[in-house]
Amino acid sequence: MVFLPPFSKNQISEYIDYNKQSQIAGFDLTVKDIIALESDGVLDFDNSKRFVPDHKIITPKDGKWILEPGGYLTRYNEIIEVPLSAIGIVLPRSSLMRIGGTICSALWDPGYKGRGIGLLIVYTRITIHQNARIAQIIFLKTLEESKNGYSGEYQNENISTEED
Repeated sequence: MVFLPPFSKNQISEYIDYNKQSQIAGFDLTVKDIIALESDGVLDFDNSKRFVPDHKIITPKDGKWILEPGGYLTRYNEIIEVPLSAIGIVLPRSSLMRIGGTICSALWDPGYKGRGIGLLIVYTRITIHQNARIAQIIFLKTLEESKNGYSGEYQNENISTEED
């Protein structure tokens, strides 16, 4: 696999500041929402028993979230379109780790388009301001270009004006 910089503006939209977020090794993702998980979830082999728990958007106070230790979801401001010849990988920014938090993410498949969500794990009480840069996405070139691209349940997630 080969790293694919720089990002073009047709692969990423609804960013805060393209020049500030565009890095030599990736593109910074910023916080749109922080979300609490409201119930238990279920996974199985074929998704016939899958249950995604209810989510509740946490309203920031004075433009920031003060988070206690635990797990949260974070929805990014940016809409990402992964090229058919690449995969996307999201990693935490080192500044997030240095204050006691991290981001976990699934692989972003070739052809995925949406306003993605990551798992924000908080180890100690932290404060995150709205639009903070907390993660970085990188694209890695695949050996072959995908013919059809991603067509799963999360395709085009969270890109409408009403949240999905």
